[in-house]
Amino acid sequence: MTYRGSCHCGRVRIEVEGEVAGVVECNCSMCTRKGYLHWIVPRSAFRLLTPESELSTYTFNTGVAKHHFCGTCGISPFYIPRSDPDKVDVNVRCLQGVDLSHLEVASFDGQNWEAAQAQRRGHAS
Repeated sequence: MTYRGSCHCGRVRIEVEGEVAGVVECNCSMCTRKGYLHWIVPRSAFRLLTPESELSTYTFNTGVAKHHFCGTCGISPFYIPRSDPDKVDVNVRCLQGVDLSHLEVASFDGQNWEAAQAQRRGHAS
């Protein structure tokens, strides 16, 4: 299935190929403030329909995550996650035609990122 999405004003538009079976909600300071519902996809399944020049980007801490957002309305339809920098993390709330009430939502303890990431990867912390 192909999903289309955008920021609020429509300046940043995306297209994603795949099936949204479940999403992740993170409790870190960034995701909590943005209200992000994460769907991490391979880069080959993601297409930015807008010129990259339309994006604003925020980085912090390790600088690995690239928090892209619309410089006009401030909404973030996607970003490059620290957990999977070779993939794209799509904000499912920005996609058209997704019924959020039917999605399974898993939790990720981003407030304790290193320990949660180690557990996610199956490593002892």
